[in-house]
Amino acid sequence: MSGSSKGIKKIFDKFDYNSPVILTYAFICVVVYIANMVTVGRLNKLLFITYPGSCFGLLPALRSFLYIFGHANLQHLTGNMTLFLLVGPIVEERYGSKKLLIMIFTTAIITSVINNIIFSTGMIGASGIVFMLIMLSAFTEKSGDKIPITLVLVFIIYIGGEIASGIFENDNISHFGHIAGGICGLGWGFMHKKILK
Repeated sequence: MSGSSKGIKKIFDKFDYNSPVILTYAFICVVVYIANMVTVGRLNKLLFITYPGSCFGLLPALRSFLYIFGHANLQHLTGNMTLFLLVGPIVEERYGSKKLLIMIFTTAIITSVINNIIFSTGMIGASGIVFMLIMLSAFTEKSGDKIPITLVLVFIIYIGGEIASGIFENDNISHFGHIAGGICGLGWGFMHKKILK
């Protein structure tokens, strides 16, 4: 191995892929965003938006999970990824990569199926998963059988804010997706507390 190769290896050895699920998820979102730009929005329309009224068939089934990797624009992507990368590693360290993958997958499916049956708005993006992580992060402190005040405050600020904004507002934001993700996060958090007892 040459001196320059050793130097490069030494630099890369300083970095730690500390949160494999979170980092891989973020990387996929960036790749999907770039690919969607290259295809002038066609990729999102084909695979990364879950549409109302569509629950059956191969494409709708794929979209009911894949929508969490797509983003409408750069602001949407950077907004989600900033919170995702801040909160996600704490949650992954607390619950483990395997459990986190199950939580992400299940939350995505539950949210899209309910949204597609009840609402007339399509969904795209990681916002519901971000809200799930935010709620789960409030459970990371070991508080025995007590409900952490931080959890109550996080719920009021994030979920209360979404309810106040209005689930049915026509602002191109799926408030339901945010609320559903947060409620899934609450469910996972309380379930995990009971399992630990």
